[in-house]
Amino acid sequence: MHNPRPGLPEFDYVRPASLSEASRFLAEHQGEARPFMGGTDTFVRMRDGFWKEKYIVDVKRLDGMGDITFDPSTGLTIGAAVNMNRVIDSPEVQEHYPLLAEAAKTVASFQLRSRATIVGNICNASPAGDTIGACIVMGGVLKVHGLDGEREVPLTGFFVGPGKTVLKPGDIVTAIRFPVLPQGHAGRYIKLGRNALSDLAIVGVTAFAYPDDTPSGYRFKLALASVAPVPLVPEKAEEILTGKPITDETIAEAAQAAMDACNPIDDVRGSARYRKYMVRNLTRRAVTDVLNRLQ
Repeated sequence: MHNPRPGLPEFDYVRPASLSEASRFLAEHQGEARPFMGGTDTFVRMRDGFWKEKYIVDVKRLDGMGDITFDPSTGLTIGAAVNMNRVIDSPEVQEHYPLLAEAAKTVASFQLRSRATIVGNICNASPAGDTIGACIVMGGVLKVHGLDGEREVPLTGFFVGPGKTVLKPGDIVTAIRFPVLPQGHAGRYIKLGRNALSDLAIVGVTAFAYPDDTPSGYRFKLALASVAPVPLVPEKAEEILTGKPITDETIAEAAQAAMDACNPIDDVRGSARYRKYMVRNLTRRAVTDVLNRLQ
């Protein structure tokens, strides 16, 4: 039930000494404990009465959580507690993964980005997550610590519904890893909101491409936000852009395929019909911008 009165409910603050201890505690208190990073979503939902956890488990100071590292041979790793402003300001991100910085800049305000994290944005599993599309098209893989130790989970298949993922009781995402990206790549994230700043996406379109031996000369990756129960990859649109010579007609065909792939809902921020047409328009614009950057 929605809580009409502001203020957080009572909860116990837990600060485990290790990832193993944290995983055990979360598993033993399934349904009443939640890991805590930046808290930009956690505390809002607790305040509003949607989340009623008894325990908030602070994992942001555990090993590797606050690290951001780049290796030219293996790629980029961003710890789960690295806030978005650090990602945006990272010289390695700006040089090698500029699409991630571009997407992160669209999230809320500077103040919130000093707390919000890329991994938190992903684990929140909102279909409107602004950085999720960039993470998907760039091949992001989550590093997860669970009861059975560590494993890696690709973002493809990670989301199973609004606010729901494949994570199991006791799982803690410790970092996200990106491979070295192909030479000459370019990306674009376009977000449509009700205002220029600090709003959730009505529609978000991420486009990413790089030169490749294909009929179009490029390999395209696309991701859509706020138009399906989970972040959506319009595979047919990708195939059109990769499999045909690039012309205005090809771009229009791909944009229509992206529109046809989505299944948005009506809500206070926009109708389903409006969202579908904006997917088509923004896909055309994002793809065109990427091609201009590539050329």
